[in-house]
Amino acid sequence: MHNLLLLIVCFVAGGLLRAFGKLPQTTPSVLNGFIIHVSLPAVVLLYIHDLSISADVLYMAAMPWLHFGFGALFFLLLGKFFNLPRTTVGALMLTGGLGNTSFLGLPMIEAFYGEAGIGSGIIVDQLGSFMVLSTLGITVAGIYSDDKPSAGDILKRIAFFPPFIALLAALVLIPVDYPLWFSAVLGRLGDTLAPLALFSVGYQLNPVHFRGNVFNLFLGLGFKLLLAPFFFYVLYIHLFGLDGLPIKVTVFEAAMPPMITAGIIATEHGIDPPLANMMVAVGVVLSFLTLPLWWMIL
Repeated sequence: MHNLLLLIVCFVAGGLLRAFGKLPQTTPSVLNGFIIHVSLPAVVLLYIHDLSISADVLYMAAMPWLHFGFGALFFLLLGKFFNLPRTTVGALMLTGGLGNTSFLGLPMIEAFYGEAGIGSGIIVDQLGSFMVLSTLGITVAGIYSDDKPSAGDILKRIAFFPPFIALLAALVLIPVDYPLWFSAVLGRLGDTLAPLALFSVGYQLNPVHFRGNVFNLFLGLGFKLLLAPFFFYVLYIHLFGLDGLPIKVTVFEAAMPPMITAGIIATEHGIDPPLANMMVAVGVVLSFLTLPLWWMIL
């Protein structure tokens, strides 16, 4: 419970400091840079190193890929049915199809399932969400904007993304025992992930962006927070008959709000930035209500 309270306090603090103008507008960029280059690689190095590979890994890694494909088809059909603007469809595909499985997902997993579930969450994030973002996500961003990334650009973004480098290093170092001091340093650096990420999201919440986006938010967050996790709950637990902590964590990760980085990519490509930002910020707020419900269901 104290972990959940920490997330709420950091989120509210970010919103309040933005409202009172106590920090520069570039604050989220600085915080996100620290998270991507320091906090998240530290978490990956720490937990992937001690991860026990099981048959459930394939199901865990596959979830974000299936999630994104399901979301792309869903929003493409809704876009045609409701005659939504092209950029709106693109923003919904990116933010509705990719979950916040690291910045929010890992702290939430720790809060509801304890440290035992973090390794499964990292697999979902690194072998699933991150790879989807770096390939399919970048491709969708290029299609719905004027930017057309080449295959070389995509591979370069994957190869030089700090958490991905940390993932490769952690896998190579699995046979090597970490010194106690090294594990302690990684643990302290990884502890900065949750508070900084939630502070950054809270800082970016801008009520002005609600104008003209209420219906689009209803479509996007209805899918991301309710329909998508229900789909995987039925598919994994009832149709496939899977069970155990890794599977529960995987379905729980499917219920996470939109990925912060997906919103950033949509904004950088000019794909309905107000909607993309609101999907991320409002999604985080609502997830404090929906995630406990999914935890109870699971």
